[in-house]
Amino acid sequence: MFDLIVKNASLANGDSGVDIGCKGDTITAIEKDLAAEAGQIIDACGNLVSPPFVDPHFHMDATLSLGTPRMNVSGTLLEGISLWGELKPIQSVEQIFERAMRYCDLAISMGLGAIRSHVDICDDTLKGVEALLEVQKQVSTYLDLQLVAFPQDGVFRDPTALTNLNRALDMGVSIVGGIPHFERTMDEGANSVRALCEIAAKRGLMVDMHCDESDDPHSRHIETLAFETQRLGLQGRVAGSHLTSMHSMDNYYVSKLIPLIAEAGVHAIPNPLINIMLQGRHDSYPKRRGQTRVRELRDAGITVGFGSDCVMDPWYSLGKADMLDVAFMGLHVGQLSSRADMRWCFDAVTKNSAEIMGLEKYGVEVGNYADMVILQAKDPIEAIRLRPTRLSVIRRGKLIAQTTPSVSTLYMSDRPDRLKPDEYAPE
Repeated sequence: MFDLIVKNASLANGDSGVDIGCKGDTITAIEKDLAAEAGQIIDACGNLVSPPFVDPHFHMDATLSLGTPRMNVSGTLLEGISLWGELKPIQSVEQIFERAMRYCDLAISMGLGAIRSHVDICDDTLKGVEALLEVQKQVSTYLDLQLVAFPQDGVFRDPTALTNLNRALDMGVSIVGGIPHFERTMDEGANSVRALCEIAAKRGLMVDMHCDESDDPHSRHIETLAFETQRLGLQGRVAGSHLTSMHSMDNYYVSKLIPLIAEAGVHAIPNPLINIMLQGRHDSYPKRRGQTRVRELRDAGITVGFGSDCVMDPWYSLGKADMLDVAFMGLHVGQLSSRADMRWCFDAVTKNSAEIMGLEKYGVEVGNYADMVILQAKDPIEAIRLRPTRLSVIRRGKLIAQTTPSVSTLYMSDRPDRLKPDEYAPE
């Protein structure tokens, strides 16, 4: 007897026509023609049953704030930071909480099971920290939410940031963040990496640092981050986010840098939608793409997970909590066009990002949590191509969201009267 059976599922590994049996919060059987009773049966109808999507880089304290107090007219990263500085003192804990909760509702409906959010601590009231710690409690049944103490204005550049960062960690934020390229000098940036990694090592925490979100090829703080990771024994607990300066570095230096990152066990988190939107703003033509060297990082054995970064906030006015949009952009900008590359892009918004976040019992396998998303697509490549409807979202063996399949009605003579998005693919 099972509590839930998902029948006739296709899996990301290529298996099809399998049934997934769940008892309590755990997957206990995956086999064809599972002959057993269940409290609930969901027919996947041959569609892809995926593990939940995972977003390893987001800013939930700013999400859905678009237009408050004004729009980012230039569209640049620096104006976005300036605009955020205008919003921080006038928003309340309640407003941050309400926006974040609305975003979590959307994210869950889109099949997201885990999010790592940076929270700005360059605010002596720590309103964002207070709000997101409460959000973390409220959504824990439905969503794994990790919080990063993020000194948006620079941990040394802002006079109270270091104190506030430690206060945020004492309150329950569990990851140390940083932004070394925003410090006043390159030396201060390197010093910030060292100081922040020492705090993480002393407290036994992970590190996730905005690193070299710049077009400047001389912004090389990822090199310092890799060094400090090894010096302090933080291997496997550190991520460098963005890494966009690497798209402007010369190949010789990168041929040294990437092996250092791999040797240190540092993870990489590009953010395709935002990187392609914000970088290269000072270029005329030719214009740089903005995304870091995803293929080279991946091929060196570095764990690479795509993040979404922003949705409708001072930096990015679009987005809908769809990690397949993120994978779609990453695929195009990185020219990851082989069949194997495209399947890997699906991994970059699922299992790779789960590894970066250290999620336990993740994946559609026996013994893991019964966390699944049924997509209106047959395989990972089709899922990226279509960015399809999330038919069912299951968390710990319980259905928590459901959407009617997408079907178009056609009014044309001698043609089908109904069309599903996945029905026009080549046979």
